[in-house]
Amino acid sequence: MVIRHWRSALLVSAAFVCAGPVSQALAQSAQTTTPAATAETDENGTTLQKIVVKGKRVVNAGDAENTPLATETNERTLEAKQVRSIEDLGRTIDPGVNFNRSTNTVNIRGLEGNRVATLVDGIPLTYFRDGARSTSGGTDSFDFFSLTTVDVVKGADSSRIGGGAMGGALLLRTLEPADLIGEGKDWGGKVGSGYDSTDHSWFNGAAVAKKIENTSIMFLGSYKKGNERQNQGTVDTYGSTRTKANPADYDQYNMLFKLRQDTDSGHSFGFTAERFRFDKDTNLKQGQTGTTYRQNQYSGTDLNERTRVSLDYEYEAPSTDGLIDAAQASLYWQKQERMIGNDAFRYTSVPGTFVRRNSMDDSGVGFNGYFDSGFKTGMVDHVFTLGATAFISQAGQYSAGVDSCPASPPYPAPTYSACSNLHTNQSDMPDVDSKDFSVFAQDRMAFGNSGFSLTPGIRFDWYDRDPQETPAYTNSPLGPSMPRGSQDSAFSPKLLAEYEVNDDITLFAQWAMAFRAPTTNELYLTYGGLGTYLSVGNPDLKPETSNGFDIGARFGDDDFGGSVSAFYNRYRNFIDTRALTTAEAMAIGYNPADYGNNISGYQNVARAQISGVELSAHKQFANGFNVRAGFAYTRGMNLITNKELNSVAPMKGTIGVGYAAEQWGVDALLTGVAGVSDKSTATFKAPGYGIVDLTAWWEPEQMKGLRINAGVYNVFDRTYFDALNLKTTTVAAATKDYYSEPGRTFKISLTQRF
Repeated sequence: MVIRHWRSALLVSAAFVCAGPVSQALAQSAQTTTPAATAETDENGTTLQKIVVKGKRVVNAGDAENTPLATETNERTLEAKQVRSIEDLGRTIDPGVNFNRSTNTVNIRGLEGNRVATLVDGIPLTYFRDGARSTSGGTDSFDFFSLTTVDVVKGADSSRIGGGAMGGALLLRTLEPADLIGEGKDWGGKVGSGYDSTDHSWFNGAAVAKKIENTSIMFLGSYKKGNERQNQGTVDTYGSTRTKANPADYDQYNMLFKLRQDTDSGHSFGFTAERFRFDKDTNLKQGQTGTTYRQNQYSGTDLNERTRVSLDYEYEAPSTDGLIDAAQASLYWQKQERMIGNDAFRYTSVPGTFVRRNSMDDSGVGFNGYFDSGFKTGMVDHVFTLGATAFISQAGQYSAGVDSCPASPPYPAPTYSACSNLHTNQSDMPDVDSKDFSVFAQDRMAFGNSGFSLTPGIRFDWYDRDPQETPAYTNSPLGPSMPRGSQDSAFSPKLLAEYEVNDDITLFAQWAMAFRAPTTNELYLTYGGLGTYLSVGNPDLKPETSNGFDIGARFGDDDFGGSVSAFYNRYRNFIDTRALTTAEAMAIGYNPADYGNNISGYQNVARAQISGVELSAHKQFANGFNVRAGFAYTRGMNLITNKELNSVAPMKGTIGVGYAAEQWGVDALLTGVAGVSDKSTATFKAPGYGIVDLTAWWEPEQMKGLRINAGVYNVFDRTYFDALNLKTTTVAAATKDYYSEPGRTFKISLTQRF
């Protein structure tokens, strides 16, 4: 009864959010003197604070990025810094952002995977993690050429962003027709091209927009082709002695279409279609030996796809006397797929052809929307935000393949004994129907002219996972029974206090809770074989929760400013794998003796804490010179084992010096990273390093709208290692260069705007 009650309330709230801004009957007289949040980013890459601007009405104060814990990077800076990946973003702009290539995930404040949210135009992306077959990723399925802003929100805050924002969030906005059409024009566009020696990749992209009266249309397309990411290895052999990177080829495509219809009454209606695809093939030479795979007959394939269409709505009040000041809503369909596979011919261990295609997918229909309403009570100016989200989807997993295993057990030893652990053409979990609903509200209260504001907020989330019986699952060799469904709910409150000391200094403090629902594979994925081992899902998992505290200050402006913040986060019910006891295994129907006494499963096992500090500063001089610096230090502890969390990136600092004239500029950036602590549980303790990058840009006076960027990275050809990519990797001293980062590389790109 309680669930049905909340479901009805959520559906009513969603309908109200969608219909409210459209209905002119809601317009009531209300005085609004509340602030709207904006952000600026200079082209040297300095991400500045969200600055509170006081005016007569509020525009989009409910955006998730409107918080002092967020920083924004605009399109011009992304192009100037040649940011084409999340790794580039963390290297050149924000030292607190990292990317783990081993799991294809964003890492913020020591958390990654499903504990960091990624949203494109307000639509959350699914992160896949198949612990049995190493399929992972999904939140990197976008192209930076299509983006107009990148906002990084740091800290635990689910109240406005939603589930998964435990370490922070990456909020991405794609280009709108208005971003390309200049003032006084009815059309506009840009083309871009570039080369990156890091992976010998060529990039090309084009976007064009046209406006006819109140109707705008935009087409965008981009293509990137490249090879393997370089390292510092020099040994070009087959097998375990190899240190050069395995040869690879990849193609990346992205297409974006937008149609927008504006009205004179402040309403805007739109349609968006987007398609992203990344496809990579790798010759896995390091795994090819005389007793494993034939030379040049062991390759890996990697596919990452995302498709979405959406109906979009925006409202900006043309006057200050209405009940609704601003609103946004999207009704969308989205499908994502992540697949990894192998094509090989084996010498031993079931000799012959070996083909695998291991995939996970998620597709469904969703809604997100909110509205802002400003009003005044006594000396207090309010901006009240109310919103809702919904997503009804189906997730699936499947392993297709061909090999020389007998059709069914028993598998004769010794040649075919491995077949009990090489089953294929099956699902390791049932298809799962999911329902996710939420409502959220916040009220930003500014107390007269005191400079003090208080923003309480709360979010209610409810989820339901309903496994569906499929032959691919029930007919698998393990003969599993259908698991039960899972549902739960959570409240995520927050309280943000801000004090504007003067026009240049703002102090802030925030307490916020966050939560993460268990993923479908954590709940249901079961994999293994008789006589080997078994990994089981757990439909009784509880959501992860956290409490986060932030305190800090933002100061200055574009010429001179910066920020300082300290944070402390406490987490409960971390979901992780551990070995099951005999009693636990027997309770769920498995005899440990049948699986070599090696049964593990997902459990709510850990309590953890993560704390740290982040600093940034910049100074622009009148003579054209500029300096900037950034610093990020995070420390994480597993409170059960008293060991440091290996998901926490080492301390990182950057110092940059540049000069900018009217039509050209140069820049130098020094990045220093500390080594991994001996107390860390990471398998490889990556040493510290320092690297220098040099970049330059030129805008020829004779060719208006043209900008050329170039850079040399790791100028001194330093050999170094990224700790996050190697936290669970065993690295032998003789072949450690195989895991090294690129040496000296260069990039060059040009952008022409029309």
